[in-house]
Amino acid sequence: MATAAPAYVAHPPLEGAARVWGTVALSAATFMNVLDSSIANVSLPAISGDLGVSTTQGTWVITSFAVANAIAVPLTGFMTQRFGQVRLFMASVILFMISSLLCGLAPNMTTLIAFRALQGFVAGPMIPLSQTLLLSSYPRAKAGLAMAMWSMTTLVAPVMGPLLGGWITDNISWPWIFYINIPVGIVAAAITWALYRKRESVTHKVPIDAIGLALLVLWVGSLQLMLDKGKELDWFHSAQIVGLAVVAVVGFAFFLVWELTDKHPVVDLSLFKRRNFWSGAVATAVAYGLFFGNVVLLPLWLQQWMGYTATQAGMIMAPVGLLAIFFSPVVGLTVAKIDPRRYATFSFLVFALVLWMRSNFNTQADFVTIIIPTVIQGIAMAFFFIPLVTITLSGLTPDRIPAASGLSNFLRITAGAMGTSITTTLWDNRATLHHTQLAETINQGNNAATSAMAGLGANGFGADQVLGQLNRIVDQQAYMLATNDIFYASAILFLLLIPLVWLARPQKGGAGGDAAAGAH
Repeated sequence: MATAAPAYVAHPPLEGAARVWGTVALSAATFMNVLDSSIANVSLPAISGDLGVSTTQGTWVITSFAVANAIAVPLTGFMTQRFGQVRLFMASVILFMISSLLCGLAPNMTTLIAFRALQGFVAGPMIPLSQTLLLSSYPRAKAGLAMAMWSMTTLVAPVMGPLLGGWITDNISWPWIFYINIPVGIVAAAITWALYRKRESVTHKVPIDAIGLALLVLWVGSLQLMLDKGKELDWFHSAQIVGLAVVAVVGFAFFLVWELTDKHPVVDLSLFKRRNFWSGAVATAVAYGLFFGNVVLLPLWLQQWMGYTATQAGMIMAPVGLLAIFFSPVVGLTVAKIDPRRYATFSFLVFALVLWMRSNFNTQADFVTIIIPTVIQGIAMAFFFIPLVTITLSGLTPDRIPAASGLSNFLRITAGAMGTSITTTLWDNRATLHHTQLAETINQGNNAATSAMAGLGANGFGADQVLGQLNRIVDQQAYMLATNDIFYASAILFLLLIPLVWLARPQKGGAGGDAAAGAH
């Protein structure tokens, strides 16, 4: 920054009950925020049906939140300097509650999408600032424990979202997926204000970088729209997708040049000069994109090709939290003593093992076979966030933590959206290829095929019905093979990410503590 920032005022860590309550309040706000990014997924058919639009249009309920959220997150550092950490966090929580109420009351799809975009935007600073405030509440030696408490909520919420969303939609009505935020928000806001209002960070008037902000909105919005509409419009065979891609690339190029030369950039890109920051943030983003793509793929395959209901698919996904909750505090308490790069490496190895196990599934796989890798994945999750956040934020001064946390969370959220689009597109493409190859083997010379056709004919199926049944079987096998391909490729990519983590040089002795620079 060109203007000298006022001296950073260090607040002593919170003690005893105050620290416990502070952790509860900040975690509750994070939980509500993360829950909202996944809770609507299961309720889409109900929302679309109720408001009289197609399910494809219904996906805008998720997209509008994601686009607005992705734009707001990297602005956290800039807005913190201008308004202060505590005031900005409080505003974020209160506006989130108001926009949740508006979402539940929305009379039609257009207003619901508008209110969801508002909700996503005001939610932006909440996650980075909950991280920052939590780190300032703990003594430096316990920074790892603070991150463990924080990461547990971010691990449990995406799993709870679909289960809770499904139950509320089936048993009450879909507006309640938004209304439940209000009591949680009131509790979080009241406790936060009571504990943190005297711990405000120093503010100074920074001019608003309007051009940087406009370019950010332009390229992020175009990229997100391209990823969401790509599959529906057949990707680059569509002029609309090509147009969005061009706008995203050109907008990004202008954004980079502008932000690197502006005196008061809206996003602090100079953080990328730090090896720990870029290696940690990129490893987190790519790994999260891989993880998220597979989290979307597994229930899709189970529901479309294995005859599972939404609730059963949710039950397969749920146990991922079990071991994560058990191991997270262990990681948190030991991350300052053990090299976080080792923990991150272990996490990636376990992710690769889980995906390799899944790449061996077949259409006869039973519930237990499918659920075992999900349970093991909980171990990988526990060793994922805390060490990587520690690496990414290590060595930064306290006043830069909000900007660094915002920027790394932005990369993670964007990678999650990209992971979803890329995974589902590749899945369909691989299935089409496998379908063609399998269909070529079905001919008079294939004994298995002729006996299957004879068997179906003997059961009273007509010629067309026999072909229809065979096509369904071939489809199921093609999608099974495509699913295996993606799990296998993802496992390899996790292994390839390990060297990236070792490019970082976390500070000796206080790797966990440096992340907690906000605490001293």
